[in-house]
Amino acid sequence: MQIYLPIAEVSVNAFLLLGLGGMVGVLSGMFGVGGGFLMTPLLFFIGIPPAVAVATEANQIVASSFSGVLAHFKRRTVDLKMGCVLLVGGLTGAALGVVIFNYLKSLGQVELLVQLCYVIFLGIIGSLMFVESLNALRRSSRNAAPVKRKNHTWVHGLPFKMRFRVSGLYISVIPPLLVGLLVGVLSAIMGVGGGFIMVPAMIYLLGMPTKVVIGTSLFQIIFVTAFTTLLHATTNYTVDMALAVLLLIGGVIGAQVGAVIGTRLKAEQLRILLAILVLVVCGKLAFDLLVMPSELFTLGAAGGH
Repeated sequence: MQIYLPIAEVSVNAFLLLGLGGMVGVLSGMFGVGGGFLMTPLLFFIGIPPAVAVATEANQIVASSFSGVLAHFKRRTVDLKMGCVLLVGGLTGAALGVVIFNYLKSLGQVELLVQLCYVIFLGIIGSLMFVESLNALRRSSRNAAPVKRKNHTWVHGLPFKMRFRVSGLYISVIPPLLVGLLVGVLSAIMGVGGGFIMVPAMIYLLGMPTKVVIGTSLFQIIFVTAFTTLLHATTNYTVDMALAVLLLIGGVIGAQVGAVIGTRLKAEQLRILLAILVLVVCGKLAFDLLVMPSELFTLGAAGGH
């Protein structure tokens, strides 16, 4: 069933969009990521313009994250205090990111920037998560004692400390604010919730327990992506509501399924699955970037005559 998207100005299959939304919703519930790092490139691949894909995907993440966070609230695995600190940084970063996005859009460089950001961030994070998860799986298969994280790292020496009871932490608010800021900028420029950066940062940098990380990440993502969508809608007019609604319906259903699947798997298994997925998407985008210059070269040659 073909449907015409008025803002994107293309016709796509409605069931394909529902399926994509559902698949990304499952990821949201399982891993605590908004799923935008996967959905935005998929929207590029089916012909949605980058500016529309980024702005609309931020909208869809709000719904799938909200659906996922409800399941975590029931299990009491959301650190609201930590979520609010991350949120302050996130909202500031989102405002900054939209300014950068609009500037690059005026230069006509948005698509290149978005794809480069994806390749760099997904490549680094996917590799680090894969290596760490593989080591954790090896230790658990040998029944070896898990390597304890150092209780005192450079993070613990920073000022402005605050107690986060749900996470069992007493740390400076500076690292969570900076993590939130970075995720906010990425949310605006890349159309992602930023969970693929936030989840590893919360586990390894802040030292939060894995069971609390996913719910807290989703809580923060809801508000940052909602704010991002609002900014894009009012400054760029690039939010396609027809596209958003179809992705949203699939995403809400998928997030509930993902939250159930997530409780059945070990934390190490979840992380290694997410790492593989991140690396696959990164590879596809890198391939597209390498193929693109030949087309640009022919355009340049044509202009030279």
